Amino acid sequence: MIDGCFDRRTLSNMEVALERVCAKTPRGEEHEVRKRVAQAIVRCARSGRTTLGALTEAGERVRVRDPEKVAKSA
Repeated sequence: MIDGCFDRRTLSNMEVALERVCAKTPRGEEHEVRKRVAQAIVRCARSGRTTLGALTEAGERVRVRDPEKVAKSA
């Protein structure tokens, strides 16, 4: 799906960022919550910000900005 868009290092950073953010998020193991966080991470990577820190921050912003919506989306 997104494999062809990013290099291996970026994909790895994206995966780690997703896991870190979801581990701190209520119901972070649920598909809809992970999907919302992942979408923010992908948008960040597509903008050219591909460091682990930048990707993690992008996922955190979703969680912090609207925690109720993230938790209820599941």
